[in-house]
Amino acid sequence: METVILAVVIAVVALGAISGLVVSSRKKKQLPPSPPAAPKPSVTAPPAEPQVGEEAETPRDEERRTIEEVALPAVEAPEAEAPAVEPEAAAPAAAPEIEVPAPTAGRLVRLRARLSRSQNSLGKGLLTLLSREHLDEETWEEIEDTLLTADVGVAPTQELVDRLRERVKVLGTRTPEGLRELLREELLTLIGTDADRTVHTGNGIGNGGDEIPGVVMVVGVNGTGKTTTTGKLARVLVADGKSVVLGAADTFRAAAADQLQTWGERVGARTVRGPEGGDPASIAFDAVKEGIAESADVVLIDTAGRLHTKTGLMDELGKVKRVVEKHGPVGEVLLVLDATTGQNGLVQARVFAEVVDITGVVLTKLDGTAKGGIIVAVQRELGVPVKLVGLGEGADDLAPFEPEAFVDALIG
Repeated sequence: METVILAVVIAVVALGAISGLVVSSRKKKQLPPSPPAAPKPSVTAPPAEPQVGEEAETPRDEERRTIEEVALPAVEAPEAEAPAVEPEAAAPAAAPEIEVPAPTAGRLVRLRARLSRSQNSLGKGLLTLLSREHLDEETWEEIEDTLLTADVGVAPTQELVDRLRERVKVLGTRTPEGLRELLREELLTLIGTDADRTVHTGNGIGNGGDEIPGVVMVVGVNGTGKTTTTGKLARVLVADGKSVVLGAADTFRAAAADQLQTWGERVGARTVRGPEGGDPASIAFDAVKEGIAESADVVLIDTAGRLHTKTGLMDELGKVKRVVEKHGPVGEVLLVLDATTGQNGLVQARVFAEVVDITGVVLTKLDGTAKGGIIVAVQRELGVPVKLVGLGEGADDLAPFEPEAFVDALIG
């Protein structure tokens, strides 16, 4: 009986499964067919970069290679940075080479050609006029004009013309050699050959009774070449065997102290300086003090190039001299004049002479458009000699003034 029931159950189950399959087949036949999908455009997407941990895809037409087989681009190694140099480790600046200037004896003679080129109008002009067959009044007036144009000055010109008139009359016959000698003698008389043109730099006796260096103050207005002249004078003294200390007391002109220090370093002279705009008298005092400590032969003090119309500033120049004299006497006060300014330079000379006792004159730029007669005029005005002349821009173009060499250069 149980076997019959089991067979019936199996038959029912099998019949139900067959019915389900038939119904599902009929439903599929009744549904309309799906439209064909539109073809997708062919877009080649860039290959995605492999992410960390993924393998890079190798194109199908290439064989996979190992990392050893792939040629990698060369990578330049970064340049090693130079190690920073500490300020303390930096190499010290090389000291400037100390120059040895040539001795000054006969320097003006060596520079004679340079002087004669610029002064021919005076000497050669006078010789030409004196060589005329008849020296009438018109000729003598031309001689006067030549002398005045050369800045000789009115009074010295009149004196020279009067002496020439008298000597030509006595001479009678006038040969070129005789006229040249005559003119040479009279020009030397006019300039003066017996004046003391030495720059006094000998040691002095200080207020305490001790020996101190010779002290030279250099004064003058801006533009005359005062600081340059001070530096060149240091070379002159070193060339003559002197040891020098420089005092940069021109604290009002920008870079004046630097300029003077450069001149000093070239010949091994120390420069005493202070802050820009500092007290000039204090720096001048310290320069002499330093010169005493170093047992120097000479102390050169460059002062400010004050305008001679500024009364207060000129008074300060007098103060510098008084403060320096607390150590001892000032041996020289040299006034620097631009020879190209001619008679205008005499105005400066007068005012400076009233403030400080000028002991000598330095004429600069005498090789340019300067007129040599200014030497006569300045000496007459101040009653002091021209001691040095500047004949160019070279370091050794400052020469002790020698009247004979100067006159010989004038008349050729």
